Parts: sequence; structure tokens; C-alpha cells
Amino acid sequence: MIKQGLEIKQTQKLSPIQLTTIKLIELPVLEFEQRLKSEFEENPVLDDETPQEKPEDEPKDISIEDLKSQEDIPAYKLRVNNYGKDERPDYPTFSVKESFTQSLEEQLGFRELTQKQEEIAKFIIGSLDDDGYLRRDIDSLVDDLAFRAGIEASEDEVLEMLEIIQQFEPVGVGARDLRECLMLQLRTVPRSPEVENAEIILRDYFHEFTNKHFQRIVSKMGISEKDLKAAMGRILRLNPSPGGQIDDSYNDRAQQVVPDFVLSIEDGEPKMTMPRFNIPEVRVKQKYADLLEEAQGSGDRAMKEAAVFVKQKIDSAKWFVEAVKQRYHTLETTMNAIIDYQHDYFLDGDESNLRPMVLKDIAEITGFDISTISRVVNSKYIETHFGIFPLKYFFSEGLENQEGEEVSTRELKKAISELVEAEDKRKPLTDDQLVSEMKKKGYNVARRTIAKYRDQLGIPKSGLRKDL
Repeated sequence: MIKQGLEIKQTQKLSPIQLTTIKLIELPVLEFEQRLKSEFEENPVLDDETPQEKPEDEPKDISIEDLKSQEDIPAYKLRVNNYGKDERPDYPTFSVKESFTQSLEEQLGFRELTQKQEEIAKFIIGSLDDDGYLRRDIDSLVDDLAFRAGIEASEDEVLEMLEIIQQFEPVGVGARDLRECLMLQLRTVPRSPEVENAEIILRDYFHEFTNKHFQRIVSKMGISEKDLKAAMGRILRLNPSPGGQIDDSYNDRAQQVVPDFVLSIEDGEPKMTMPRFNIPEVRVKQKYADLLEEAQGSGDRAMKEAAVFVKQKIDSAKWFVEAVKQRYHTLETTMNAIIDYQHDYFLDGDESNLRPMVLKDIAEITGFDISTISRVVNSKYIETHFGIFPLKYFFSEGLENQEGEEVSTRELKKAISELVEAEDKRKPLTDDQLVSEMKKKGYNVARRTIAKYRDQLGIPKSGLRKDL
């Protein structure tokens, strides 16, 4: 008996303003300025020159507000209210190391992809963890692409772009687990007996490898202990955290960064401002406004069609500038929430005052979705009186110590690193032993947390740290 039924799947379509806002929020200030420039070049009804810049005998352009007397044109406001007509200030640029995300997107630019493929690939890149792993299943990426970015993509299309990203530098990026990460790296290494054995170990005996069952590997593969040691040595030279490699591999590559935010101390309190240059007053060229007015009382078909074209361009301008305003509001609200949350830290830059903070904390304060906070944080910088920092720097998880005080993951990871550095390599500390040693230092950390942080630090399991 065949059962028939109707499956109802609820989807949410994003408006043009929402889609544009999402894309604008992701852009750092220099790319945002370029996007503004492109919009004025592509939309003929817009003019970013101020009236004072034009000769007195030329027709003056008008704001769209002045067109509201037209019955068939809705009144909407296009001026970005937070910007005045003062001379645009000059903001310094700073040379910073190329970020992990920017490096991958730059490599993406060398591939011949369709616009859809490029958007999918950028979405995947934005979903990678700081250590370079993709710890999200393909189904959730497909759903998020549709809901958050308005991109309908199949699993095969996402996998195709993931395979391309896995070919990028640093090698191993885009892996979904440690095994795949190491395998990706071995594929780029010149062939040799030790490399061949290393691939077999990772492919067929990964469980035995991670659990230090060396004799079982030797027996099943029919190799000598010397061969095993050579293969393991090759594996241990691989990088388990490719995302963390960016500072070392790309330290000779720098970019000029204009901070998206500038922090100052006024009356003993931190105050944030945002660079405001290159945000023009949007005005409709006078000739297009005249065309719309003439078309209302005209029966000329060609003029009516021209008016429809102009109206479409004005609507497009309305959506774009509203998205610009929403971008400003979102960035401003998010950055102020971060500053309030890390208030003591921003006073003097003392890292001991940097509170544990995750995206969810700021999402709850602002009311924005976590994905929105992630887009704001990505590739954005703030200039402070104690240095230039990417916004990602201020985020870290936290746990309580024995005194019930919350400590950041930075502090915990530092303690783990120190313990591993000081251990006897002939008897390296197991994760259980690290739990005990951390407890002696006053940190109540679960074994699974130790394993997680150890992986993020690129520290192998105790068996792999042992001197053979």
C-alpha cells in the first residue's frame, strides 16, 4: 500500500532591502566604499555631488523627498541622517597581516566561477572555524544559504565549492575532521614510501593510530617498526590547525586597513565613532525628476516607458540607501554592545580585564541574530589608544575556576600549553592527567574540554607526543 501525503516546508523570502543589508554588513569599510561607488556608477538617476560643487548656471539636482508630491511615487527619505556636510575627515590607514578569510577569498578570485558559485564558496569560507575546519554538515549549509543569503543550492553544488576551497592555501583548510585535514595535506607532498604508508595509516588505521596501537598497525600493514616510525614522523610534521597557520605563512603579505571603528576615552569613559567619509548625500538628477513630472500628464508611450525605467531605478536607490542606513545602525549597535560588555578592558587594554564573550552574548544584548553578529565581526577592525584589533579578538568562551570566577579560554589554553611544554616527552600527559594538573592550578576543566582546547592549539594526543 502506497501512502500519500503532503509535505509542507516553510521558507522565508528575504526582501531586497534585507538581502542588500546582509551583503553590506559583511563588508569592511574600504570594500563598502567601493560598493557605494559602484552603485552610483550603475544607477543613472543618482548623483553623489553636492549642490555646492556644481556651477551656479547648471540645474540643481533634488532630493527624492521633493518628489513626494507626485501621486504615483512614494515618499521616502534617502539622506543618511548621521552624516553632515562637513569636510570629510582623513582617517589613517594601518598595515595589518592578511586575515584568514581574506586570504581564502583572494584565492577564490583566481578561479573561473559563476556568480552563484562564488557566493556559495564565500558562504562556506565564512562558515569555517578559526582553525580552518568546516564543522557544519552540508544539509545545514544548504538551509542557511537559502534562509540567510537567498541562494537556492543543492548539496552537490556546495560540495563542489568545498572541494575547490580544500585546494587552497594553507593546505588542509576546509577539512571536516582531523583525518580529512591530514589527508588533504599528504596529497600535496611528494611521493615516497613513508608518505604512502602515512596515507594508508590515516585512511585505514586511523582509530589504531589515535589510540597508539602501534603493534597492531605494524602487524596489519606488514611493515617494520622503522617504517612505522618514519610514517608517523611524516604525519606529525603535518599541521592539525591550518587556520592558525595564517600569521606564519603570510607574514610578508600585508594590506592597508581603514578601521571601521575608532575608540577614544572621553571623561574617563570609552566612546566609539565610525569613519564617515565617502557616504554621500543621495540626490536624483534633475532631468530624471523632470521626466517623471512630464510623464504624468503625457500620453506619449515612449515617455511613459522611460518614466517606468526611472521609477525602477529610484526604487532600487531607495532599497540600497535604506540598506546603507541599516548597516550603519547594525554596526554601531553591535560595536557599542561589545564595548559595554568589555568596558574595563577598553579603558586601558589590560588583557586580564577581557571577559569571556561569545557571539550569543552580543546577540542577546542587541536583539540581532547570531549570524548577523558574525557578519559584523568578520573582517572588521577597531582603532584604540592601545592598538588596532580585529573584532574577533575580543571573543572567547569562558569557564569558572575554583573560586567561581569566570576565566577566558585564552587563559585556559595558555595554562594547557605551559603544562605540555614542561612535560616529560617520554611520558607525556594524558588528557586525564591534564585535567588533574589544571585542577592543581585552580581550573575546573572537563576532559572533553581539555581535548577540545588541545586540538585547537594543534597539540596532538599524548601518544603522538611521545618520543619513540
